[in-house]
Amino acid sequence: MLDALVIAPHPDDAELGMGGTIALMLARGLRVGVLDLTDGEPTPRGTTEIRARETAAATDVLGIPWRENLGLPNRRLRATLAARASLAATIRRTRPRWLFSPHWVDAHPDHVAATRLVDAARFWAKLTKCDLPGEPWHPSRVYHYSCVHLKVLLRPAFIVDISTTWDLKARSLACYASQFPSPSSSSSSSSPTTSPPTVLENVDAAARWWGSMIGVARGEPFTSREPIGLRGFGDLF
Repeated sequence: MLDALVIAPHPDDAELGMGGTIALMLARGLRVGVLDLTDGEPTPRGTTEIRARETAAATDVLGIPWRENLGLPNRRLRATLAARASLAATIRRTRPRWLFSPHWVDAHPDHVAATRLVDAARFWAKLTKCDLPGEPWHPSRVYHYSCVHLKVLLRPAFIVDISTTWDLKARSLACYASQFPSPSSSSSSSSPTTSPPTVLENVDAAARWWGSMIGVARGEPFTSREPIGLRGFGDLF
């Protein structure tokens, strides 16, 4: 059913980590879905209802044809057996070739738990003689995108050129106004010359940095703990 299933701990993580790549894959005809594990609430300026509207708007901007929420608890996300079974059942239903999850080293406990959960559910999804619904399925690869809470220097396995889809990524992130307020709506009393950069400014700076590493305007880095196979060199530069 899907070529890629992007698994996000919270709504907005998929857009933050790989919104440009999602848009690029969709433009090339790949079937991409996003599974948010939690509703991301509570947050200082958000509610469940606001976050749902923002997620729907961002989904429309990127043109994502399939998006669901697994309904797991925000701030208390754990790779429990029940969560593993629920995610494995979704993997069997959507049958993706590739899974995408956050980098395994992250300051946010939900992000770390999400990646542990993805690894466990990927294994369970292929099991026979079990009580999981659907037919066994094993995604061939797991790739990891970078979230804004990451506090390590990445050594990416590859960087995707998102120069042509950066605008879509930026527009999708702008949908999450409760999470990324503009400087004018911030309660900070700092002057414009001393105020720290916003989250979106940091995302833009990071995209420019990763793009500079491969000689393009903007990029998104990905890591992998498994070998990456190639059948050709058409897209390498």
